[in-house]
Amino acid sequence: MNVISLHKQVWDSLQARRAQMPHALLLLGQRGLGKFDLASQFAASLLCEQPQADGQACGRCLACNWYGQGNHPDFRLLQPEAMAEDGEVEDGKKKASQQITIDQVRALDEFLNVGTHRGGLRIIIVNPTEAMNRATANALLKTLEEPAPSTLFLMVSSDPMRLLPTIRSRCQVQPVPLPSAARAEQVLAEQGVADARRWLALAGGAPGLAMEWATSGQADWLEVLIRRLAAGKAVEPLVLAGELEKAVKDSKGRLPLKAIVDGLQKWLVDLMLAANGLPVRYFLPQAATIVGLAAMIPPARLMQSYRATIVRRREAEQPLNARLFLEGIFLEYRALFANR
Repeated sequence: MNVISLHKQVWDSLQARRAQMPHALLLLGQRGLGKFDLASQFAASLLCEQPQADGQACGRCLACNWYGQGNHPDFRLLQPEAMAEDGEVEDGKKKASQQITIDQVRALDEFLNVGTHRGGLRIIIVNPTEAMNRATANALLKTLEEPAPSTLFLMVSSDPMRLLPTIRSRCQVQPVPLPSAARAEQVLAEQGVADARRWLALAGGAPGLAMEWATSGQADWLEVLIRRLAAGKAVEPLVLAGELEKAVKDSKGRLPLKAIVDGLQKWLVDLMLAANGLPVRYFLPQAATIVGLAAMIPPARLMQSYRATIVRRREAEQPLNARLFLEGIFLEYRALFANR
């Protein structure tokens, strides 16, 4: 996906900063917008020795060759180990960390204390910045408080409220907004995504997430969820929980429980919109079904259920029994349709 074309205004804004680069730049926007790709291409353009007229890296110079091979001496990437793997864990081996570790941050000391190899910038991408516990964040904060010369931190975040306020305060913010629906649909269609409008709606307007769902084969669980939720009071919570628990296990880490809760939350949002006479936002093909279901649920009960899923989403990030957790949230969903 061509993120520069998709986010042309953001790219131009990044290029305008070249004349007076901050020591830390925070790219903020919802998940699935291509923020990491933007940060990576911006880093490549800054390290490139012969950038093009629009600022993009030439892809031919020595610096670009190093960067493309992942061994540029003036570049480092901080991200959870799990993001660099295929998601599968070999028997007997320690599961890769879902967090940026304090050892990764401390390993920057030597990198930051030597001069740059090509006489330009030293660049560190942190992705996602919220994937740090407090100790790791404080270790990084010390570096941000006393930045080394000719150093740029490119911080990427989809959840800025999980960042330490002191880290946010030491970064200049570069918002990455949702692209227009027409532009996003065009980019997805160019990538061969069928029914781009439907997938874009499900992804909340985020084209990267829409393409992931449409092309990865991981959307099968979503079809199961939609079909079962559409049954309303006839939903079978235990059956649905069993089907989705199997999907979670078969995904080998690619389908977290919180993604299922997100799907349920979006369904509830559409129910609330329909209850208020507004068009649905996420599940466009099921609009008529959702309108019919919304008429069966007291508005106050619907709002309470949505608030409960906010708590359930936080719980889903903790170690727990997936089957019991899923049974609980779908029993709560069926309770929406109990006699008033």
